[in-house]
Amino acid sequence: MLHRRGLLATPMLAALPLTGRAQAAWPDRPVRIIVGFPPGGSLDVMTRLAAEQMGQRLGQPFVVETRTGASGNIGAEALARATPDGYTIGTVSMHNLLINPHLFRQLPYDPDRDFAWISAMWDLPNVAVVPAQHVPAKTLAEFVTWAKARPGGVSYGSSGVGTTIHLSGAYLANRAGLDAQHVSFRGGAQTITAMLGGDIQYAVDNLASYVGVIQEGRMRALAVALPQRWPALPDVPTMAEAGLPGFEVSPWHLWAAPRGTPQAVVERLSAEVRAAWTDPALQQRAIGMGARLTGSTPEGLAARLTKEKPIWAEMVKVSGAQSE
Repeated sequence: MLHRRGLLATPMLAALPLTGRAQAAWPDRPVRIIVGFPPGGSLDVMTRLAAEQMGQRLGQPFVVETRTGASGNIGAEALARATPDGYTIGTVSMHNLLINPHLFRQLPYDPDRDFAWISAMWDLPNVAVVPAQHVPAKTLAEFVTWAKARPGGVSYGSSGVGTTIHLSGAYLANRAGLDAQHVSFRGGAQTITAMLGGDIQYAVDNLASYVGVIQEGRMRALAVALPQRWPALPDVPTMAEAGLPGFEVSPWHLWAAPRGTPQAVVERLSAEVRAAWTDPALQQRAIGMGARLTGSTPEGLAARLTKEKPIWAEMVKVSGAQSE
C-alpha cells in the first residue's frame, strides 16, 4: 500500500524529467530569423548561409523573414517585440545598435535592454581605395601627403548619410587631418563610377563592391579597416599597419533574440554557431562571399559592443551626420 506522502510526491517527481526533455528538445519546430534589410544584400545572403548550417545541425528549418525599412529599425523592433520562446531570433547590424541611436531622435527599441545576445556572426571588410588613374599614391601615407598638398582638398563617396561607409570616410579624414568633403551616392556602383571619372578621390567602402576594379588595376587598395589582413588581399595592410592604429571600423552583424529568451537556448545557439564556423571549407565559402566568419560567446559579443560604442559615437560626431 502506498503512503499518502508518496502519492503526493509522485506528480512532482514525474514532472522533472518531462521538463528536462522539453528543454533538451529545442528546437522541436521551425525557428524564424528576422532580417531588417532587403533580400539579395550581403546581410540576407549571409543569414541564409547561417540558416542552412543551423538547420542541418539542429534538425529544424531556420526560416528567414524579411522586415525592411527605416535603416533596419523595423526589423530590430520586430525582433525586440517577438515572443521570447526561443523560436524567433534575428540578424542585427551593428549599425542598428551603435550608429542609429545617434541618428534618430527616438528608436522603437532599446539597444541596451531589449535583446539577448547570441553571437557575433561575420565581419564585412571596408577598404580604403583610390582611383589609380587620378591618384598617384600607392600607400596610405602617400595618399595623405598627396591629399594635403592638393588645392581645394579631396572628396570621398558613400552610399548615404550615416552609413558605415560615410562614417569611415569621414573618420579617415579626421584621423589623417585631411580637408575632405562628403558626396553621397545611391550605392557602391555610383561611387566607383565617380572615382573612375576623377570626380572624387577616395572611399572607405565595402570590399565586395570593389574586388573587380581592384583586380583590373583601375582602383588601388591602400588599407583594410580590420584587425587582420584580408585573405583575398594579402598584400594590402591593415589601417594599423598603414599608420592609423585603432581604425577597425568595418560593418559587422550579429545574432540576437528577444530579451527573456531562455538562457539555455541562447547558449546552445551560440555554441552551434561557433562550432559551425570552425569548418575551413565554410570559412573559405564566406570569404568568397566577401565576409569573415567570427562567432563569439554571448559575453564576448556584449564586450565587443561595449568596446565599439564610443568609437562609432565619435565617428558620427566627426562625420556631421544629422539626426532624423
